[in-house]
Amino acid sequence: LSAPRVVVMAAAREELGAGRRRRLPAARALQLAGEVLAVAAGLKPALLYDCGAGGLAELRRYVDRLREAGLAPGRLHLLGMEGSALLLHPGLARRRLEAALRAHPAPFMDVSAGRQRPALCGPAEAEAIRGHLAALLAHLGATEATATGPVSSSEVDPAGWNLCTVVGVLLGYPAAYAFAAEEGTQNCLALTPLRVFTVQASCPRIRDGLRVQIYSFSIPESLCAELEEPLGAWRDGLKEAFSAQSDFVDLRISSEVVSLPAVAL
Repeated sequence: LSAPRVVVMAAAREELGAGRRRRLPAARALQLAGEVLAVAAGLKPALLYDCGAGGLAELRRYVDRLREAGLAPGRLHLLGMEGSALLLHPGLARRRLEAALRAHPAPFMDVSAGRQRPALCGPAEAEAIRGHLAALLAHLGATEATATGPVSSSEVDPAGWNLCTVVGVLLGYPAAYAFAAEEGTQNCLALTPLRVFTVQASCPRIRDGLRVQIYSFSIPESLCAELEEPLGAWRDGLKEAFSAQSDFVDLRISSEVVSLPAVAL
């Protein structure tokens, strides 16, 4: 085993999944490490990790192990939000929030179950979401101002927020889904043609031949024309960031249209 791969596997085995019956499978451990490197390299603003009972402390120990081995350098921030943890590239995450706040039309897609078909959020819905994003941006700014080490952490109370939308923006998606909170997680995407975008790259830094999925998100095909500008900006920004880093090679951006009997958000 190559040295980075040994470190990655040991860190996942020893730090993640405490109290669970099964540790992370090897393929998932390699993928997670690749995603951490993608965040650190500025290829995406954040990754979402279901940390279970371990909370932020578990993910913090794991990230520290990678950093001790020389992987994932630079400033990182761990954000706890209603039982989940996000690992953020602080500067990129703030810029992503700022871009979403400035964008017109707002890149939020209303897929509430009561709708016949997806549509961009109306002015009132978009303004409410902007309020949530502005609150999160203020939280991250205050946290960054008082951060003392290379890895900081904080928790935010997302009461009243549409987490699907906020997390979608943080993860760097060019457009994020939104739905009426009173409808739970139900949506109108069943059997709707969705264009699924996938981004992969090779990460020889961890292991030769390792392909890491950096992005995977969908946009209703019927909204792609209206969202052409944010999609183009996302694609251009990703290519620019890719050319500025050295951990990944062979960037592939692909898309396909699918229709599914049910879509979970």
